[in-house]
Amino acid sequence: MIEAARLILSLNPDLMGIIRVSLHVTGAALVISTLIGIPVGAWLGLHRFIGRRLVIAFLYTGMGLPPVVVGLFVYLFLSRSGPLGALGWLFTVKAMIVAQTIISLPLVAGFTMAAVLGVDPGLRSQVLALGATPRQATLAILSEARLGILVSIIAGFGSIISEVGAVMLVGGNIEGSTRVLTTAIVLQTGQGNFVLALALGLVLLGIAFIVNLLMLKLQGASIEE
Repeated sequence: MIEAARLILSLNPDLMGIIRVSLHVTGAALVISTLIGIPVGAWLGLHRFIGRRLVIAFLYTGMGLPPVVVGLFVYLFLSRSGPLGALGWLFTVKAMIVAQTIISLPLVAGFTMAAVLGVDPGLRSQVLALGATPRQATLAILSEARLGILVSIIAGFGSIISEVGAVMLVGGNIEGSTRVLTTAIVLQTGQGNFVLALALGLVLLGIAFIVNLLMLKLQGASIEE
């Protein structure tokens, strides 16, 4: 533990490089899944249409998809013989972002939908009766559901920051390029380099703690309001 702490405090270049790649991949995937997932979840929660139950069933299935299966399908699509092989994304950061986006998107959308469905159904009618436009009524519902939406973002983040299988498959765990915290921990543990593995684990826990602390602070501010 002492050696691992010293490694972190010394800002070891290898360690910093792995952290940068991890934050890049996870951050980009979370932003994309949030920008897509929140509108999709809100739309599913607010609208009724033919086939809605089927769509929700697919969404719930996506929430429980094993990450390694997602990685396998992304690998097949991006491989040279796959339909998207011409992009040349396999074993790159882009492929890792695609895989993590697919993993987190259903969670963000699903929890957002649940949050919207949890809002009083009569709120929309009341707001419209007071002269609000449909868009303003929708924003009012989303405002009421904001705590649940924050939870959806936390769930999406948690599902990808600690993910190993998918990024290992599509990224290749290439040193200085696609190696992230989780895959580096697996590699260093297998090689018996427990000091670096422990340092990486502490950094991973620290990132998760800080992000969740910020989210909880936002939740607290929303509750106080």
